[in-house]
Amino acid sequence: MTIDYEKQFKPFIDDLADAAGEIALKYFRSDLAVEVKQDQSPVTIADKTIEKIVREKINKTFPSHGIIGEEFGRENDTAEFVWVLDPIDGTKAFMTGKPMFGTIIGLMHNGKPAVGCIDQAFTKERWFGIDAQMATHNNAPIKVAKPRTLAETRLYAGLPDKFWGEGMQDFLDLCHAAKYRQYNCDCYAFGLVAMGCADILVEAKLQIYDVAGCIPVITGAGGFASDWDLKPVGFDFSGEMLCASTKELAEEAVRFLKRK
Repeated sequence: MTIDYEKQFKPFIDDLADAAGEIALKYFRSDLAVEVKQDQSPVTIADKTIEKIVREKINKTFPSHGIIGEEFGRENDTAEFVWVLDPIDGTKAFMTGKPMFGTIIGLMHNGKPAVGCIDQAFTKERWFGIDAQMATHNNAPIKVAKPRTLAETRLYAGLPDKFWGEGMQDFLDLCHAAKYRQYNCDCYAFGLVAMGCADILVEAKLQIYDVAGCIPVITGAGGFASDWDLKPVGFDFSGEMLCASTKELAEEAVRFLKRK
């Protein structure tokens, strides 16, 4: 049976994103108290409140579905459908007033990213995607950029300290092989690649909730998304993320990232 993901889930996801955005704007650029979690990452009342509300809505509407969230963990995560939530992706940006944060809402179907949403409440931007089918930015169709070689490309990457260690030089060589490079744009960078403003995104040390809702936006816009081994992302995600306008461009990047 073919599932009409757009008809079945987009109105609900829009409702979730609206609720999340209202909470985010309430706390953005305010005098926020910041806690430090065990992994040394920051968390605020906005992160926790958004995830709590979104979880409640999912449990009420789709009680048989599972949920994985950054702040409150896993429940029923072996279900056919599993929602994957990052209530505030880019908490450091959020707490320092930079509008590059976003709420990521993903839906995994049989272990694969199927539907995704990236919502930036402050700039009033919302990306929505269905794996290999369609993607939109504020409800207008989007496509990735035309094919480019690495030497012509516009690259986004996570902070260089994420790549510290044995592979640091490979990462730096990749960045300098690109024509233009920008760093640390969190989920916003996925949206920019999906709509053709950039060509490739390289990240490391991520969790499944950082990417599950972003991947369908990339692939729905005609792009390619994988780990650094060019394998699809699932629940066993390695944390190494690669998105590009074409698979060939991703393969060029991998030749740098996997040299050792």
